[in-house]
Amino acid sequence: MKKFDKDRLLLAAAGPVLALVSALVLTMIVLAASGVDPIDPLRIMIEQAGYEDIQVLIINQAGIYFLAALAVAIGFRMNLFNIGVDGQYRLAAMVSAVVGASVSLPGPLHVLLIVLVAMATGAFWSGIAGVLKARRGVSEVVSTIMLNAIATSLIAWLILPKNLGVQPAGSNDLTTGDIPESGWFPALSLSGGDIYGFTFVAFVLGVVYWFVLNRTRFGFDLRASGASESAAQASGVEPKKMIMTAMLISGAVAGLTGMPLLLGESHTYNLSFPLGVGFTGITVALLGRNNPIGIFFSAFLIAFIDKASAGLDTEGYAKEIGTIMQGLIVIAVVVSYELVRRYGIRRQQQKVGEELAAGHALKTDNKEVAA
Repeated sequence: MKKFDKDRLLLAAAGPVLALVSALVLTMIVLAASGVDPIDPLRIMIEQAGYEDIQVLIINQAGIYFLAALAVAIGFRMNLFNIGVDGQYRLAAMVSAVVGASVSLPGPLHVLLIVLVAMATGAFWSGIAGVLKARRGVSEVVSTIMLNAIATSLIAWLILPKNLGVQPAGSNDLTTGDIPESGWFPALSLSGGDIYGFTFVAFVLGVVYWFVLNRTRFGFDLRASGASESAAQASGVEPKKMIMTAMLISGAVAGLTGMPLLLGESHTYNLSFPLGVGFTGITVALLGRNNPIGIFFSAFLIAFIDKASAGLDTEGYAKEIGTIMQGLIVIAVVVSYELVRRYGIRRQQQKVGEELAAGHALKTDNKEVAA
């Protein structure tokens, strides 16, 4: 049993390690082929990460990516591909910002209201895909992609001044109005800047995610349904109900993705609110293998690439090098995990064959001794 556990641990670590090494090598090859020094940009990025203000930016961004990846991972554990996290998170941030700017409550209640509205909005939007999947068999990949586009258009319409938006005097920007200070989440102030207080809530949710999936009956039912719907149904689990539940929870967590930024810095939703966070969350979840610890480190890695590469242009390099690295990581993750999976299957088959051969030899020896 110990040997099996050791092998399983090595295989689990081999995927992300192989992916990162492959992505790094491919990045250096691409840079060298483009006539760019393949080492110097990486050195600059590492130096950038040594500044306290960059470190604060990395931590804040990692918290946002961590939440987006958790939302994706919940779907993955149910064998659902929720590509709609980006639309769910942006729509939730916008609606919760409107509500937060429209009410006046004592601090904790104000923050709680904003958070609950965000979760409800995200769950509602992902629930549409859940209903289509459970009732009509519509692929969640197709429906969530379409819902992303619908969310983008809906936000653009809602934020118009004639609807729910506000246009500050002398500005072309559109916002939802400022949330009163009672609706701000306390931050941790450091010399390099403020770390969003909700970032720590995000990491706590990672612990909750692990506990629920690995130490509760609900988590077992969720994983069982994702592994085999027919087997889960035979054991008394309703697959359609689990699909709906998984999509609702995934959407609720996606709705929280914008809370670190909304409650910690911007205090309003505007046209400059980050796009593509949900898609980055897919990369983080894949690299972290849907494990909260893996997702934690993956979120910091992608956040490091994001923030450290922003200073490359001041040194004469294109900051898009960071985007290239992230893209190569996605490709490397898919390829390396498949290679590791196939090796694991072959290794398991080999071990079973060795055990059967050893058992046969032992049986033969016993017969010879008895004779």
